[in-house]
Amino acid sequence: MKESWCIPPKAEAAFVCQMEDVLDVYQRPYDPKRPQICMDEMPKQLLAEKYEPLPSKPGQLEKQDYEYERQGNANIFMLFEPLAGKRCIETHSHRKSADWAHVMKALSDVHYPDAEVIVLVMDNLNTHKLASFYEAFEPQEAHRLSRRFEIHYTPKHGSWLNMAEIELSALVRQCLNRRIPDQDMLDAEAQAWAKERNEQVVKVDWRFTTADARIKLKHLYPKIQV
Repeated sequence: MKESWCIPPKAEAAFVCQMEDVLDVYQRPYDPKRPQICMDEMPKQLLAEKYEPLPSKPGQLEKQDYEYERQGNANIFMLFEPLAGKRCIETHSHRKSADWAHVMKALSDVHYPDAEVIVLVMDNLNTHKLASFYEAFEPQEAHRLSRRFEIHYTPKHGSWLNMAEIELSALVRQCLNRRIPDQDMLDAEAQAWAKERNEQVVKVDWRFTTADARIKLKHLYPKIQV
């Protein structure tokens, strides 16, 4: 079995630089004019039942045949504001730069129209760039949207720093860890999950700071040559 790394195995200046940048963002107080949003995305394979499952009975679980039919893939975008306990979800039929750009436009103009700037934490995927606005919109609109965001990228091997990934993990465990045949059902299930979680105001109290990192992850910091 291969071992998966969530942090780099050795000292790396680029990692600690971006890590400290994100950790500093998480220490900022709540400000509705500068909401802090964590963004992440994941694919979901759509699978239909080949044979109708046998319904559950008292003392017996539903019986599902091992065969299924592939129905393609969908993509789930998670937008999470940890200090407010608010999450927004969008599902798309694919994952292209234009999809990300349209999700960000909705984040700006639909979900946070009154924000002065949106502080955005996300990974450095090739579609997660301000340039994507210019692939999806006319230059004037792309320029306007690019000025709406203050972007902070998590480092490579640092996905654990993105709180949207925590929410996606919860979504999969609690709602999507089963066969879902089409995007409409996927979207309905994800929206219902997000609505319930928002009504419960489930927040994340992030306590790991830059000071903690310099102690607990000291081995990741380069040794200074005097």
